[in-house]
Amino acid sequence: MTLTKPENQDTEFKQSWQDEYLKWICAFANTKGGTIYIGVHDKGEVLGLSDFHKLSEAIPLKIRQTMGLLVDVHVLTADDDETKKYLKIYVEKYPFPVSYHGKYYKRVGSTTQEVIGVELDRMILSVQGRTWDSIPVPNVQVSDLDERAFQIFKKRAMFTHRLTEEQLSVDNKDLIHNLHGFENDYLTRATVLSFHPDPEQWFTGAFIKIA
Repeated sequence: MTLTKPENQDTEFKQSWQDEYLKWICAFANTKGGTIYIGVHDKGEVLGLSDFHKLSEAIPLKIRQTMGLLVDVHVLTADDDETKKYLKIYVEKYPFPVSYHGKYYKRVGSTTQEVIGVELDRMILSVQGRTWDSIPVPNVQVSDLDERAFQIFKKRAMFTHRLTEEQLSVDNKDLIHNLHGFENDYLTRATVLSFHPDPEQWFTGAFIKIA
């Protein structure tokens, strides 16, 4: 028997179980969810497992202990040979970033890759429904911002009719509030990038290029 669906972003075939495949579970949970078939050749041919019963109990326990996830593990039988048993492990997409031994993974095509650096920050923010520029910046006050930048902004906003003269006739702090440039009592990264005289002081490599 050969499974018709090939390996892709949400499907993975493994001939036998190894604990390193917990990374694949983590990656599915962090991407769009997916299914791992154990006892199946890379080309989709069902080979079967001799220890399917033991694995069907051990795998969910390992997943729960290492990542705190609850997954469905089903024992399936090959259509052409009732002696061939294989496992289907279905993983849902989780609404929060999932780590395995302190590392994060995601699916890219049919591969599993570690997520690090800026990409990890972006993934965590995305799961939280936030963007990079909405993050608050401590230790920056409205008084630290550039008055000239505000004047240029007001002039351009009037010229393009984005804001009315009445909306622009408020002080800088109220203007930032109206533009949703505060996160609680802190200025957001977007506000600092827009109005601070030296945003690179807060974000390395920050500059604006207009093409």
